[in-house]
Amino acid sequence: MTASLKSHSQGATLVLTISNPEHRNALGPELYAAGIEALSVAEGNPDVRSVIITGEGSHFCAGGNLQRLLANRQKAPEVQAQSIDGLHGWIEAIRACPKPVIAAVEGSCAGAGFSLALACDFIVAADNAVFVMAYSGVGLSPDGGGSWSLARMLPRATAMQLLMGGERVGAPRLQQLGVVNTVVEPGAALGQALALAERLNARAPNALASVKELVNDAPQAALHTQLNAERDHFVRNLHHANAGEGISAFLEKRSAQYR
Repeated sequence: MTASLKSHSQGATLVLTISNPEHRNALGPELYAAGIEALSVAEGNPDVRSVIITGEGSHFCAGGNLQRLLANRQKAPEVQAQSIDGLHGWIEAIRACPKPVIAAVEGSCAGAGFSLALACDFIVAADNAVFVMAYSGVGLSPDGGGSWSLARMLPRATAMQLLMGGERVGAPRLQQLGVVNTVVEPGAALGQALALAERLNARAPNALASVKELVNDAPQAALHTQLNAERDHFVRNLHHANAGEGISAFLEKRSAQYR
């Protein structure tokens, strides 16, 4: 069965489902292009306010398909390099998407699947979900931005424990570390992610896009540069119609209707 990326809309939320349940939703090149295309469509569609990435069945994503990786050892190195470039294109598209992207995680979230979840803006996970940077266990090093994300989210010693030691860690522990936002009962991750998306969808999309861009740029920016960026975003958003609606709604004690 070929892996695919299914999509459907629920209100203003686009739900993308990794579908390869026979292999615990393992990733492959066919998914990367589909993921990039789906985010491009979502970005250009004003009816889409947020995106959820989840896995079909009882698992989020087991990472790379080891049989495919083993076969790629017999091919030119450029074959695997091109495949990873495809994955990285999807990771960058998630980070660059001006709309909130939420990972809804059940079951296993391993290797590149873990990296994929880390690229999202929010992670909602079942309390029995297991996260593991499985690379070192099979003689490999991370891809998908896993080292980049964990090095920024966690103390160096903890990042090394996950990346070098390949330690399996549960969702409650990652919530304590500030990596996972919300932990729910098994089977409830997608429902909770949809509820979160609905709350985000009710906010001004231009303001959320500004927040995401500012947070993305902050780690590399000098304070003066970041302050200038905050000023420019604030002024642009103040003169957007949504600010007029939001401020008026607050003063009039009613719910704002953003566009």
